[in-house]
Amino acid sequence: MNATSDNPDLSTARARYDTLMEVVRSRITTRAFDPARAVPREHVELVLEAARHAPSGANSQPWHFIVVTDQGVKDRIAAYFREEQTARARLGMKFPTPDYRGLATAPGFIVIASDFRWVRAFPVLNDGSALDAMYRENAERILLQSVAAATMSAHLAATALGYNVWWVTAIGQAKAQEAMKPLLGIPDELAVLDIMCFGHPAKPPYKRWKKTMAEIASWERFDRSQFKSAAEIDEWVAKERHKVMYRDAKNID
Repeated sequence: MNATSDNPDLSTARARYDTLMEVVRSRITTRAFDPARAVPREHVELVLEAARHAPSGANSQPWHFIVVTDQGVKDRIAAYFREEQTARARLGMKFPTPDYRGLATAPGFIVIASDFRWVRAFPVLNDGSALDAMYRENAERILLQSVAAATMSAHLAATALGYNVWWVTAIGQAKAQEAMKPLLGIPDELAVLDIMCFGHPAKPPYKRWKKTMAEIASWERFDRSQFKSAAEIDEWVAKERHKVMYRDAKNID
């Protein structure tokens, strides 16, 4: 007998873990959706309910979710990202940019915004000093981590409901804010941080490559064998990034 079978509480806990991991492993990114298969409002509300229960620094809950159902608005947002895709190519960025046309096909479409003034809720001095600048930098990280926690909760809820998802993050540029905030009536004080798309995929999705446990975790102290020099990271970017971004994990060389 093992410890789990000897203890009914542990057995129940493991069953709950296994159920959760089935959802976690099933969270798959797709960048083209079947627009003919609608996402009912009830499911959108269930996704938002999961996001609502996410943890946040100082329990400030510094997020706001804007559900977009207007196809014309989706088309305009997708058009902006297509322009960004072209701009990256002209800049010679060599980043394997996704095909943003799929944004317009997403039945579930949620824009995630936040107000960075909420950093005042975190440990800051608010006196304009160099020390305050250091604390504010950390406070901004707290805010971003809080919004990311809510976004991930929403992704897992959408996955549990049987949908594929797309976490769109290429929004930090001022031009992106200028394109989207007026379109959605977002006040100047807020910033768009992410877009969450979800729905049924237009074609069969695939699971992307993940690092092994040994590559991502250490016990007691950092495993120096996992440290990468800048040159090693640059080599990975040049030789491996394009493979792991858009290939089935089974087809990674």
